[in-house]
Amino acid sequence: MTTSPIANQASDSKLEAMQNFAQTYAQRTDTYFCVDPSVTAVVIEGLAKHKEELGAPLCPCRHYEDKEAEVKATFWNCPCVPMRERKECHCMLFLTPDNDFAGDKQEISLDEIKAARDSMA
Repeated sequence: MTTSPIANQASDSKLEAMQNFAQTYAQRTDTYFCVDPSVTAVVIEGLAKHKEELGAPLCPCRHYEDKEAEVKATFWNCPCVPMRERKECHCMLFLTPDNDFAGDKQEISLDEIKAARDSMA
């Protein structure tokens, strides 16, 4: 397992993989990122960290007693069951066009993700 330069951050390769996944999934499902790009960036960073640490992109916006057990159960692995079944994304990563918080973008640059991440460090 590759360790990040800063222990609390995902590696660039995992971050880019989650960025690509999020963009592709948004386009495929006709959903949009939050109007506030920092929300999108933080969620993608959280998914990347979980992918790196746990081997799966476990939803980063929930509390888990046992993350490994949750990964195995797969319910909250992104895209989670509520998203796949009803287009309900608790993290506000994938929003339907009628959602008040939906922006008009289905793309976010790695630089935007890193800038948001670094501003919170």
